Amino acid sequence: MADSKTPQVVIMRSMLGRARGLGAAKSGTQHWKSQRVTAIALIPLSLWFVVSIFGLIGAPRAAVAAWAAGPVTATLLLATIVALFQHMYLGVQVVIEDYVHAERPRVAWLLAAKGATALLALAAVVAVLKLAFTG
Repeated sequence: MADSKTPQVVIMRSMLGRARGLGAAKSGTQHWKSQRVTAIALIPLSLWFVVSIFGLIGAPRAAVAAWAAGPVTATLLLATIVALFQHMYLGVQVVIEDYVHAERPRVAWLLAAKGATALLALAAVVAVLKLAFTG
Protein backbone atom coordinates (compact mmCIF):
# COMPACT_ATOMS: atom_id res chain seq x y z
CA MET A 1 0.00 0.00 0.00
CA ALA A 2 1.36 3.41 -0.99
CA ASP A 3 2.27 5.82 1.74
CA SER A 4 -0.26 8.65 1.80
CA LYS A 5 2.54 11.12 2.61
CA THR A 6 4.47 10.28 -0.60
CA PRO A 7 4.02 13.15 -3.02
CA GLN A 8 2.34 12.18 -6.27
CA VAL A 9 3.36 13.85 -9.51
CA VAL A 10 0.44 14.52 -11.80
CA ILE A 11 1.39 15.40 -15.34
CA MET A 12 -1.41 17.12 -17.14
CA ARG A 13 -0.55 16.67 -20.79
CA SER A 14 -2.80 15.88 -23.68
CA MET A 15 -2.49 12.62 -25.60
CA LEU A 16 -0.88 14.52 -28.47
CA GLY A 17 1.59 16.16 -26.11
CA ARG A 18 2.65 12.76 -24.75
CA ALA A 19 3.00 11.26 -28.24
CA ARG A 20 4.92 14.12 -29.84
CA GLY A 21 8.48 13.25 -30.71
CA LEU A 22 8.03 9.54 -30.09
CA GLY A 23 8.43 6.73 -32.58
CA ALA A 24 9.19 6.76 -36.27
CA ALA A 25 6.68 9.50 -37.02
CA LYS A 26 9.04 12.21 -35.84
CA SER A 27 10.73 12.39 -39.26
CA GLY A 28 8.38 10.41 -41.51
CA THR A 29 6.49 13.40 -42.82
CA GLN A 30 9.62 15.15 -44.09
CA HIS A 31 10.85 11.93 -45.72
CA TRP A 32 7.48 11.44 -47.42
CA LYS A 33 7.43 15.06 -48.65
CA SER A 34 11.00 14.82 -49.97
CA GLN A 35 10.19 11.66 -51.87
CA ARG A 36 7.11 13.27 -53.43
CA VAL A 37 8.93 16.50 -54.33
CA THR A 38 11.74 14.62 -56.05
CA ALA A 39 9.21 12.42 -57.87
CA ILE A 40 7.33 15.47 -59.12
CA ALA A 41 10.58 17.17 -60.17
CA LEU A 42 11.66 14.06 -62.06
CA ILE A 43 8.56 14.02 -64.26
CA PRO A 44 9.42 17.07 -66.41
CA LEU A 45 13.17 16.50 -66.08
CA SER A 46 12.88 12.90 -67.32
CA LEU A 47 10.59 13.88 -70.18
CA TRP A 48 13.02 16.63 -71.21
CA PHE A 49 15.97 14.21 -70.98
CA VAL A 50 14.32 11.44 -73.01
CA VAL A 51 13.17 13.85 -75.74
CA SER A 52 16.65 15.40 -75.86
CA ILE A 53 18.37 12.03 -76.12
CA PHE A 54 16.07 10.93 -78.94
CA GLY A 55 17.01 14.14 -80.74
CA LEU A 56 20.70 13.30 -80.35
CA ILE A 57 20.52 9.73 -81.68
CA GLY A 58 23.19 9.30 -84.33
CA ALA A 59 24.80 12.68 -83.57
CA PRO A 60 28.59 12.79 -83.32
CA ARG A 61 30.24 13.23 -79.95
CA ALA A 62 31.09 16.85 -80.73
CA ALA A 63 27.40 17.65 -81.25
CA VAL A 64 26.49 15.99 -77.95
CA ALA A 65 29.27 17.91 -76.20
CA ALA A 66 28.06 21.17 -77.74
CA TRP A 67 24.52 20.36 -76.58
CA ALA A 68 25.71 19.59 -73.03
CA ALA A 69 27.86 22.72 -72.93
CA GLY A 70 24.85 25.00 -73.02
CA PRO A 71 24.20 26.59 -69.62
CA VAL A 72 20.51 25.61 -69.56
CA THR A 73 21.25 22.06 -70.68
CA ALA A 74 24.07 21.55 -68.17
CA THR A 75 21.89 22.95 -65.37
CA LEU A 76 18.98 20.68 -66.28
CA LEU A 77 21.29 17.66 -66.51
CA LEU A 78 22.71 18.40 -63.05
CA ALA A 79 19.21 18.98 -61.63
CA THR A 80 18.13 15.63 -63.08
CA ILE A 81 21.10 13.89 -61.49
CA VAL A 82 20.51 15.45 -58.07
CA ALA A 83 16.77 14.71 -58.07
CA LEU A 84 17.27 11.20 -59.42
CA PHE A 85 19.87 10.11 -56.89
CA GLN A 86 18.08 11.78 -53.97
CA HIS A 87 14.84 10.02 -54.95
CA MET A 88 16.69 6.74 -55.39
CA TYR A 89 18.28 6.97 -51.94
CA LEU A 90 14.98 7.81 -50.26
CA GLY A 91 13.39 4.72 -51.81
CA VAL A 92 16.29 2.44 -50.89
CA GLN A 93 16.26 3.86 -47.35
CA VAL A 94 12.61 2.90 -46.90
CA VAL A 95 13.27 -0.64 -48.11
CA ILE A 96 16.23 -1.05 -45.75
CA GLU A 97 14.32 0.38 -42.79
CA ASP A 98 11.33 -1.86 -43.50
CA TYR A 99 13.17 -5.14 -44.05
CA VAL A 100 16.38 -5.00 -41.99
CA HIS A 101 15.23 -5.29 -38.38
CA ALA A 102 18.49 -5.56 -36.42
CA GLU A 103 19.99 -2.18 -35.56
CA ARG A 104 23.64 -2.69 -36.51
CA PRO A 105 23.06 -4.27 -39.93
CA ARG A 106 20.40 -1.64 -40.70
CA VAL A 107 22.82 1.19 -39.89
CA ALA A 108 25.56 -0.52 -41.94
CA TRP A 109 23.24 -0.95 -44.94
CA LEU A 110 22.02 2.65 -44.67
CA LEU A 111 25.60 3.94 -44.59
CA ALA A 112 26.55 1.72 -47.54
CA ALA A 113 23.52 2.91 -49.52
CA LYS A 114 24.27 6.55 -48.75
CA GLY A 115 27.93 6.14 -49.71
CA ALA A 116 27.14 4.31 -52.94
CA THR A 117 24.51 6.88 -53.85
CA ALA A 118 26.91 9.76 -53.19
CA LEU A 119 29.68 8.14 -55.27
CA LEU A 120 27.36 7.38 -58.19
CA ALA A 121 25.90 10.89 -58.12
CA LEU A 122 29.39 12.41 -57.98
CA ALA A 123 30.50 10.29 -60.94
CA ALA A 124 27.47 11.45 -62.93
CA VAL A 125 28.10 15.11 -62.05
CA VAL A 126 31.77 14.81 -63.04
CA ALA A 127 30.78 13.19 -66.34
CA VAL A 128 28.35 16.03 -67.15
CA LEU A 129 30.87 18.71 -66.20
CA LYS A 130 33.64 17.03 -68.18
CA LEU A 131 31.41 16.71 -71.23
CA ALA A 132 30.17 20.28 -70.92
CA PHE A 133 33.52 21.96 -70.33
CA THR A 134 36.02 19.89 -72.32
CA GLY A 135 33.84 18.93 -75.26
